[in-house]
Amino acid sequence: MKSRSSYEGLQKNVRKLKTPQIEVWENRYPDKAYDIVIDIPEFTCICPKTGLPDFATIKIEYSPLKYCIELKSLKMYTIFFRNIGIFHEHLANKVLEDFVKACKPRRVKITTVFNPRGGITTTVIREYKR
Repeated sequence: MKSRSSYEGLQKNVRKLKTPQIEVWENRYPDKAYDIVIDIPEFTCICPKTGLPDFATIKIEYSPLKYCIELKSLKMYTIFFRNIGIFHEHLANKVLEDFVKACKPRRVKITTVFNPRGGITTTVIREYKR
């Protein structure tokens, strides 16, 4: 007999989370391919299973096209997750989807490195290329 996972249904609506808008500003050098690296070393969210806090560093590496990310709005976006229960893998995917939707970059790489829990560090990497 197959047992049901106690994780079942915990992240059912994760893709529908209403997050703060990530704002952008117009890139005056859309003809130039260059990279921007953003480090967010104090990210926090909640483990959806235990309710305990998770701590991570998020690194965003992107090559803008028409728009660049406005950093204060990105900060407000990341703060939103402070009280949200979300799996590490879902967080990386959600951030990537929202980032691409906001600025439509040439490419972007999101790396989330979660602090060890139970002796295990989790790193999730997602990439998007036009």
